[in-house]
Amino acid sequence: MKEIFTVMKFTMKEMLKRKAFIISTIIILVMIVIGFNIPKIIKSAVGEGANQKLLIVDRQNIFEGNLEALKQENSGYDIEVGNFEFEEIKQKIENAEIDCAIILEKDENENIKVRYLVESITMMDEVPEDIVNTINTLYSNLQISKLGLTEEQIKTLTPNFEFSLEQTSEEEAHGNVLIMMLMSLVLFYAIYFCAFQVSSSITTEKTSKIMETLVTSTSPRTIILGKTLGIGLVGLMQMVLIVGTAIISAKSFLDANLINSVLDVSNITVSLGIITIIYFILGYFAYALLYALTGSTVSKPEDVQSANGPVAILAVVGFYLSYFTMMNPTSNLNMIASILPISSPFCMPFRIMMGLATTKDIIISIAILLVTILIIAKVAIKIYSVAILNYGTKMSIKDMINVYKDKNNK
Repeated sequence: MKEIFTVMKFTMKEMLKRKAFIISTIIILVMIVIGFNIPKIIKSAVGEGANQKLLIVDRQNIFEGNLEALKQENSGYDIEVGNFEFEEIKQKIENAEIDCAIILEKDENENIKVRYLVESITMMDEVPEDIVNTINTLYSNLQISKLGLTEEQIKTLTPNFEFSLEQTSEEEAHGNVLIMMLMSLVLFYAIYFCAFQVSSSITTEKTSKIMETLVTSTSPRTIILGKTLGIGLVGLMQMVLIVGTAIISAKSFLDANLINSVLDVSNITVSLGIITIIYFILGYFAYALLYALTGSTVSKPEDVQSANGPVAILAVVGFYLSYFTMMNPTSNLNMIASILPISSPFCMPFRIMMGLATTKDIIISIAILLVTILIIAKVAIKIYSVAILNYGTKMSIKDMINVYKDKNNK
């Protein structure tokens, strides 16, 4: 055990000293802080509280002077009602006196035409639907009032519908899907990139001949476990730093109402945090041991990427399987994703968050993941002990199978 901790501390020091690790961590943290400041930056550029100036022109008096009521509506526009000719309206827009204008006209067939004028049309420009709906409602109310209907009759013309979304399945998901997807993405990043570092670290040390010193002073089993633990702890600290920075930035730079409406974190509890860390550790070990295996089969750093290809594909498939099944969390496919060892680290914590996972489901998922880790560890350590000092060509899958079957390699 002491030797494992020695290798672990050595690996952690090496990881923390790497320029690539330091720079990438700083860039991620800076991007998080800038990202949460984007709403404030946009407000500063546009001008906080500055509404667009909208001119509404009704020269034919279609609305019989009732358009003034639109000024009282909370439409997000500073509305001006006037009777101007087209050239005058055009001049006002070009002089920046107004931002846009709506001209209301009635043709010979009594159809009302709404012309929306802006200085130049961009891909983002469209007729403001909220204003059009408000104008439409105002006109309808004007015509209804002329019919002399009673209040009860008017209510029958404009019923108040109440809509609700329900499901027939007994299982019901609770929670913010956006939060779950963001956290799934963070977990995938943490597990995938931390596990990848194991492979990169082993190959780099083979190239620098450090591995020969390690092998002569301790066993391959100690090396692989020490390295996996060391890089895992660094990865866990990095993940906590990233998530902590995101939470602090959100509370510091975002409006509280925006956070509550978009990023509802009411379902995130201490117990969920603990179970998420457990799945991070187990998922990391599963992929890290696979990467340790592939890293030991090559002798050049430039060959690491190709050697890691199959494991990378497996990780991406597992991530997308869990990610996209969140669109339908009560489906059988989502349940399968929470059990499969390649996807359960990304899926099960959020199945728990949604209130869909039973204690039995969690136990089965963790048990399968633990058995998978033990099997991978047994295979990886046996092949690693032979492949680690291989400085020749990259070992093929056939070579690895022969090494594992060889009874002399224990």
